[in-house]
Amino acid sequence: MRGKTSQSSTFNGSTAARRAIDGNRSGMLQDGSCAHTEQETNPWWRVDLLEAFRVTSVTITNRGDCCAERINGAEIRIGNSLQNNGNSNPRCTVISSIPAGGASTFQCNGMEGRYVNIFRRGYKQHLTLCEVEMYVEQGGTTIIMATARFRHIK
Repeated sequence: MRGKTSQSSTFNGSTAARRAIDGNRSGMLQDGSCAHTEQETNPWWRVDLLEAFRVTSVTITNRGDCCAERINGAEIRIGNSLQNNGNSNPRCTVISSIPAGGASTFQCNGMEGRYVNIFRRGYKQHLTLCEVEMYVEQGGTTIIMATARFRHIK
């Protein structure tokens, strides 16, 4: 796996941040492949790509067994700062929704950064991510980063 993950908290002690980049797109929490925070104010998840890249897009797989609306309103933020746990970096997009168990791709148009955060504003929120894939440019090639399926695509 390329990248180091962290999140604001871990639900039930068994839904670690690294599970969102394990290469498994299952949206079923019981499959052990989703990152999940406790219910808290402003939950976040972050991957450190270990160096700055131009991020072209981010694909997120949502939870499918329940609670698909928990992703609604989450922000994707990309940058080089860890101020406010990286949640103050420039915003790529706000996620309106992702279908239950589905994956959606969000274009970030080459935003540069070492950190990719997914952040939900609000009181008593959970954040669940079943897979997060970052597509970056490197030397004219697009690469999928921070996943067990790290590879060159073109």
